[in-house]
Amino acid sequence: MAEFTMELNDEQKEVRDWLHGFAADVIRPAAAEWDEREETPWPVIQEAAKVGIYSLDFYAQQYFDPTGLGIPMAMEELFWGDAGIALSIVGTGLAAVGVLANGTEEQIGTWIPQMYGDASDVKVAAFCSSEPDAGSDVASMRTRAVYDEAKDEWVINGTKTWATNGGIANVHVVVAVVDSELGSKGHASFIVPAGTPGLAQGQKFKKHGIRASHTAEVILDNVRVPGSCLLGGKEKLDERLARAREKAKQGGERVKNAAMATFEASRPAVGAMAVGTARAAYEVALDYAKTREQFGRPIIDNQGVAFQLADMRTSIDAARLLVWRASWMAVNGKPFTAAEGSMSKLFASETAKQVTGQAIQILGGNGYTREYPVERMHRDAAIYTIFEGTSEIQRLVIARTLAGTPIR
Repeated sequence: MAEFTMELNDEQKEVRDWLHGFAADVIRPAAAEWDEREETPWPVIQEAAKVGIYSLDFYAQQYFDPTGLGIPMAMEELFWGDAGIALSIVGTGLAAVGVLANGTEEQIGTWIPQMYGDASDVKVAAFCSSEPDAGSDVASMRTRAVYDEAKDEWVINGTKTWATNGGIANVHVVVAVVDSELGSKGHASFIVPAGTPGLAQGQKFKKHGIRASHTAEVILDNVRVPGSCLLGGKEKLDERLARAREKAKQGGERVKNAAMATFEASRPAVGAMAVGTARAAYEVALDYAKTREQFGRPIIDNQGVAFQLADMRTSIDAARLLVWRASWMAVNGKPFTAAEGSMSKLFASETAKQVTGQAIQILGGNGYTREYPVERMHRDAAIYTIFEGTSEIQRLVIARTLAGTPIR
C-alpha cells in the first residue's frame, strides 16, 4: 500500500508538465472555437491520440498509479485547459471504468481497446445510465434487458439520456433492469457496439456549458446483443441477484448495483475536473487583478479583491486535498466510511461554481464578455454540481453514510 503524500514524485511531475503543455498549446487555443461550434473536437482528440494522451495505455497507467494521484492529476491539468474539450478527451473513460468495474478480463481486453481506436482512426465510447425519468433516482430506471435463453441473447428496450458521446460512440455501455422487483439492485451493464440494429441517437442537447462535448439521447428498440456482452457474465449476475433477493427477504440489502459502482469510482475524478476549471479561472482573475489599474493602483491592492482571491485559492487547495485523499483511499482499498468520495466531488464542484463566479466579478464587465475565458469557465462549472450525482445527492450519500442507513 502506498503511503499518502501531498508531493508528486518525479515521474508524476513529468507527466503533469507534459499534460499542462498540451492543455496550454493545443486545448486552450481551440477552446472558444469549439464552444461556439458545439461540436465534438475530433482534430483535438486526434492530436491527443497522436501524443499518447487519448489511449488505453495512458489511461491505464494513471488508473493503476499506486498513489491514486495519476487520474486526478491528469484531470486537473486537462480541464485547466478547457472543460468541454477535455470532457471530449476523457469522456470515454467513464465507459471504460464501467467495464473495468464490472467486466471479466476477457471483456476488458476485448472492448476497452475498441473504445479508443488509434491515432489514425479515433473511436469514442459512451456510458448510458440516466433516463428521462431516472437520473439521481436510479431505482426508477425503465430500460429493460430480457434474456432470450434459446439464442443466448439479451433484448434491450428503453431510452437513455444525457449520455456523453451518446449515439456517436463505437461502444455503448448500457445499464438496464434485469429484475424489476429488486429496484436498483436488479440492474446490469451491457456492451452495445455501434451499428447494432435498433440502436439510434435521439435528441442531441444544446447545452449551457461544456458545449464541445457531445451529449445526446440513446434509443434502444429491441436491441439484441450476445450473452457475452453482459458485463461480468450471466453466472456472476445470477449469483448477485440471488444474494440480493435473499437480503431483501431478510429486510436489508447492501449489494452494489452496476451504475453506482461506476459512479463511486469516478466521483473523485469529477472533483479533479472541477479543481482544474476553478484553478484556471482563479489564475485569470489573479493576473487581471495584478495588471488592471483603477484609481491609480492595481485592483489587487484593494482588500475587496485581494480577500476574494485569498478565499478562491484556499478553497481550490482544500478541494484538491479532498480529491487526492479520496483517490488515494480508493486505489488502496480504504473504505469510504464517511463517503469521502462524495465529499470530494461535493466540495470541489461547489468550489468551481463559486470561484468562476468570483472571477467574473473581479474582471467586471470584461468578465461578462466572451473576449475573456472566465465567462465560458463559469458556464462549464455549472455541470459539476449536476452530473454523476448532484450536490444534493452527494449530501444525501454523506448523511446516510454517517447515519449508517442504506444508500439505495
